[in-house]
Amino acid sequence: MITDTFDAFSEEIMKVYRNEEAEKVDVCILTFSHMILKYVLENYECTKIGDLYSSNGANPVYGFEYRDKKFAVYMSYVGAPGCVADMEDTLSLIGTDKYVVFGGSGCLNKEIARGKVMVPTHAYRDEGTSYHYAPAADYIEVKNADVVAAFMEEAGLPYVKGKTWTTDAVHRETRGNFEKRKAEGCISVEMECAAVQAMCDFRDLNAYFFFTSGDLLDAPKWEERRKKNQIKGTQHDAGHFDIALELARYVADVNPLQ
Repeated sequence: MITDTFDAFSEEIMKVYRNEEAEKVDVCILTFSHMILKYVLENYECTKIGDLYSSNGANPVYGFEYRDKKFAVYMSYVGAPGCVADMEDTLSLIGTDKYVVFGGSGCLNKEIARGKVMVPTHAYRDEGTSYHYAPAADYIEVKNADVVAAFMEEAGLPYVKGKTWTTDAVHRETRGNFEKRKAEGCISVEMECAAVQAMCDFRDLNAYFFFTSGDLLDAPKWEERRKKNQIKGTQHDAGHFDIALELARYVADVNPLQ
């Protein structure tokens, strides 16, 4: 069963390669948006560090400097398995233990304002990947939530802390499961957080998450909450990268919570 999947004792068949000579960066930033990556490439002096490979082809990792810090950035696959595998593979290209992970998420509470940033504190493990990195449990703690919240406070950005629901099955977010997760305090739904946190705990890495509110599940009918061709306020809004970059600068100088 999936709850018996975590194996802390036997050897990994395909080992993660940690390259001690990899290019050192302060923080790596993940985006899930091709439009945000395009914005970064057009507005920062990026150099290609290397490629992450899969049967989908090469996925470039770029480096750039900003206010005396060195950052890496790449576009992650959507969904827990691909996202986690690529993060592990970055260890062969870059030297860092800090990753800023941001993107859009579904909103489970209609009282949350559209423009408010969501900072996850715990993630419901409704996916399979995390069970290979941590013992079975309903939720996993998002360890650096207080660091992210402290940054939001310092930056004067409106935010709310709460649990998130990580699921593999976007088309199986049923009304019954939505009601259960909302009752437990989940304010967002997305596809990667629980798995990324489990992997980071296992690999001794640090992830710093924030989500921006997208579609609304807390309504009689699903609401996309965006107009045709709308960019501003969506997961493709370049302003969200600006937040991620300032968060990356902040965590570069802050010791993570233990």
